Amino acid sequence: MALRQAVLAALLDEELSGYQLAKSFDMGVANFWHALPQQLYAELAKLEAEGLVTGREVVQETRPNKRLFKVTEAGLAELERFAASSTKPSFIREDLLVKVHASDRTDTEQIVAQLLERAAVAGAKAELFGKILRKMRGDRSEEEFLRHGERIGPYLTCLAGLGFEQGNRDWCERSAAILRERRTLRAER
Repeated sequence: MALRQAVLAALLDEELSGYQLAKSFDMGVANFWHALPQQLYAELAKLEAEGLVTGREVVQETRPNKRLFKVTEAGLAELERFAASSTKPSFIREDLLVKVHASDRTDTEQIVAQLLERAAVAGAKAELFGKILRKMRGDRSEEEFLRHGERIGPYLTCLAGLGFEQGNRDWCERSAAILRERRTLRAER
């Protein structure tokens, strides 16, 4: 997947400024695609030049003018082509896993601290995803929302983010506990 498809997908529901798009990435899209604001602005310019999005100037009295972007028919066709293309499996590329992998031959104190720090971050993200999911479905049960909700794609990707962060948190906490226990057992010998 390229950044272009993630931007097009983020613009499906409403017109967004570059700033709003960056916030959208932080809150929803970030669980499956990370991009810096500068990358988003550059991608918006490319997409507009290619006719995949269109932008319009909004005059503001007390603030600088802003541009709002929306997906064009050509952009929807690009997403359709992307959706029909085969998907390659993803892979993990994570420095913390390298550290844990080497933990039998290194001092684990710093690794345990990093695992616990990562667990806390993952827990906070999981909590945020839970709030986003509750907001998306409103007063409906999850089952009702998934059956009758107007747009469930963002909900499903948020569920994936929630599952990822919960799994990450649980793995980090368990790994930290195991490394601590092993360190204690070695010290007792």
